[in-house]
Amino acid sequence: MKRFKWIFILMFLVAYYHAGAQFDPSKICRVEDGNMSFTLQKSWTHSQKLEVAHLFDLDTTLVLNIYNGKDEITAGGSTWKIIKVNSDVYKIIKPLVASSSPTNTGNVIILDDRWMNAYGVNKRESETFGVNRFTLFNVFSYRNGKATFYIPKRQEAKQIFLAGTFNNWSTRQTPMTKTDSGWIVTVKLSPGKYTYKFIVDGKWMEDPYNKLHENDHSSWKNSVVFCYNYRFFLKGFQNSKNVRVAGSFNGWNTKQLPMVRTSGGWVLYMFLREGTHSYKFIVDGEWIPDPVNKANRQDGRGNVNSYVAIGDTFYFRLKGHLETNRVIVAGNFNEWNDGEMLMRRTKTGWEMPYVLAPGNYEYKFILDGTWITDPDNPYTVISGGVTNSYLTIKPNHTFILDGYTFAKKVVVTGNFSGWSPENYQMIIRDNHWVLPIHLSPGKYTYKFIVDNKWIEDPDNNQWESNEYNTKNSVLWIEP
Repeated sequence: MKRFKWIFILMFLVAYYHAGAQFDPSKICRVEDGNMSFTLQKSWTHSQKLEVAHLFDLDTTLVLNIYNGKDEITAGGSTWKIIKVNSDVYKIIKPLVASSSPTNTGNVIILDDRWMNAYGVNKRESETFGVNRFTLFNVFSYRNGKATFYIPKRQEAKQIFLAGTFNNWSTRQTPMTKTDSGWIVTVKLSPGKYTYKFIVDGKWMEDPYNKLHENDHSSWKNSVVFCYNYRFFLKGFQNSKNVRVAGSFNGWNTKQLPMVRTSGGWVLYMFLREGTHSYKFIVDGEWIPDPVNKANRQDGRGNVNSYVAIGDTFYFRLKGHLETNRVIVAGNFNEWNDGEMLMRRTKTGWEMPYVLAPGNYEYKFILDGTWITDPDNPYTVISGGVTNSYLTIKPNHTFILDGYTFAKKVVVTGNFSGWSPENYQMIIRDNHWVLPIHLSPGKYTYKFIVDNKWIEDPDNNQWESNEYNTKNSVLWIEP
């Protein structure tokens, strides 16, 4: 029965993934004489090896290290036998075993004590802000870039591991240490949001002391933790009963973020994403700007807000137009507010310093009420029939299409833009079309549109079939 179970799983995989995909599951994964066998190629690129690892939920360390001459490798709690077929082709083999965890219908299948996510890689998603909700104060702490996870008691457990987005859900990479009062481990983490679980003697478990969790694209849930990077503090107001903070980061929600009374005032620690955030304190129902924060300005709607900026400063600049009385910059980073970001006049034009998180943005200048695109920025996007200037902060990929110098218009589109035929427009430089972009880690499919003709990337050998029986180019952005 176990053999038929594994054959069914493999049939599911073959049926699930496109037959025209570059990696054919039927040629990579097989059941042979009671063993599970994977055939891998040394000549694959690093990204291709990672795609296979994510596709079959193999331990990344295993896939990247099978070519080092060893006969066996232990990874993900399993020992694999390594067979060199020839100078390029290797096989990894292990006996079929029954799953120790309950199987799950839908898009997740249990292999041993790990899961296979048919949606692809687990992403560390960007959140604008976050506050932890633990029922015990000592089960998690974060100081100086080090996060400490603690599980009280559990003295009967033999082994406990910590797995999450910070270690690519490795089942063996982060063991916890047993103490006289529980289990503990410290890992180095940057500020941000992470999802995680504990593995107690081979069984996956949410953090029982953490109220924050989210679905993992299946019927299961992962615990969520935030590593803090900011402290809101309001000095005094000791006689106040209720103090909260609200801002652009939480949609000005008046009830979401209560502050904690201390001997010197009110405090709230939290994670804030890079960028510029406006905020105010709400003291017993009365809105007040931060009295010690000199960074405040009118929002164009009759209010004065305090501002906090995290990250590097970008300068919006407009040359000339010195005869103009008032210049404002607005974009999707401030909800196109046409009265908030008043630029200052310089000797050569206008300037506005502003902190933006890594990402892609649209913006325009407003000259005495007239909206214009940035004349010194060749990149544009079309949103709802309106042309805006396009800006990317800290790009981590550049789309390049060589040749086609005869083309009048080239657009790159994909699942990152909802397959819009208008966004994003590329520009031509040195006989090739380019567009820098910032993408979150994960898998992307895309195409170029050359004068309304859709083509795959001729310089990318990674592709997969689509519902139109054509090819989409595939791009992996690594963390």
